[in-house]
Amino acid sequence: MKRVASRRLLAAVVLTACSSFLPLSAVHAETPEKPRIALVMKSLANEFFLTMEDGAKAYQKEHADRFELVSNGIKDETDTSSQIRIVEQMIVSGVDALVIAPADSKALVPVVKKALDAGIVVVNIDNRFDPQVLQAKKIGVPFVGPDNRKGARLVGEYLAKRLKAGDEVGIIEGVSTTTNAQQRTAGFKDAMDAAGMKIVSLQSGNWEIEKGNAVASAMLNEHPDLKALLAGNDSMALGAVSAVRAAGRAGQVKVVGYDNIQAIKPMLQDGRVLATADQFAAKQAVFGIQTALKLLAGQAPEHEKDGVVETPVELVTAP
Repeated sequence: MKRVASRRLLAAVVLTACSSFLPLSAVHAETPEKPRIALVMKSLANEFFLTMEDGAKAYQKEHADRFELVSNGIKDETDTSSQIRIVEQMIVSGVDALVIAPADSKALVPVVKKALDAGIVVVNIDNRFDPQVLQAKKIGVPFVGPDNRKGARLVGEYLAKRLKAGDEVGIIEGVSTTTNAQQRTAGFKDAMDAAGMKIVSLQSGNWEIEKGNAVASAMLNEHPDLKALLAGNDSMALGAVSAVRAAGRAGQVKVVGYDNIQAIKPMLQDGRVLATADQFAAKQAVFGIQTALKLLAGQAPEHEKDGVVETPVELVTAP
């Protein structure tokens, strides 16, 4: 079919240029000329990704004449195999573009290569694919997203001003095999090391409230002098707040997060959470979709440098 052939030609051009972008969401079109863009996210139990999906759907509704959207997510943050199956289904269904927030920075690369080989434009959002694994597979996938290390450093620096050198802190990391978890941990470490804090524990909370709560509880029990918990996302920060309260240390142990989800805002107001970072969840998929549409139209993405289109991230504190 002419449409499939032209799509494959475009994907080849995009790969050669090392610039492939695309966004996502689901709604069926009425004309065969409109491209179908698949948005594949991580856990829809996480408010961040529900907000991302809502933003993508709203954008598609406003631009229904330009593309169709198919959105999918997984049940929990570590369900990598289900996300791989979703991508395989999108390949079989013949989508024109794939905008993906991978649950694992390495494990999803082989199936993404299958998508590229099928002539599908691929855009990476939220959690960046491992550049070395991409290189090993001889593929290029553009990343559209924020500087996670920078965002976490901003949060950590704000926290450090409310601690003193030598204070003990713990870091609750996301899924350790994800690039954004690693980068946020690095940003927290940058800020804590610069301020002379003592990082006494670093454990994964898998991005989830319950695991974040369990990890925070263990840290509080093991380190009675702990002064702060730095959570790699707001879901884990919610769990940390509950752990601090259960330990009878509310007001004594500061908690920070990352994402600025709706559930964290009352806690910012009353001081249970000191700070978080806003990476504009409702716009992340939209940024990817806009990039994908440009690529499908044969246009170069704006503000791209070395395969990255950087999007905003800002410190958020109590109003």
